[in-house]
Amino acid sequence: MALIVTVSVPAQADQDAERELLARLGYELAALTTLMDDAEAAANPDARVRFRYDWLREDIRRVRTGIQEHVDAPRAEPRTVAPLRGDYRR
Repeated sequence: MALIVTVSVPAQADQDAERELLARLGYELAALTTLMDDAEAAANPDARVRFRYDWLREDIRRVRTGIQEHVDAPRAEPRTVAPLRGDYRR
């Protein structure tokens, strides 16, 4: 006969872990700025099709803001989020 033991972990611990991981994700997104700056500096300004770094920066800023708002705010009603551009070619 097998005995199955379940351990109940408080929901607060899960929320704290999630918030910590989301905060780390926000930090990692902020670190992308340096990589974007380097890539933009290396880009050919005369290229026929150019990558829109300004659009990417804005989308990443929106994502970081959404993460930070979630981390900082208590659970509340869902909110409206502006859509990401998603297409970075011009």
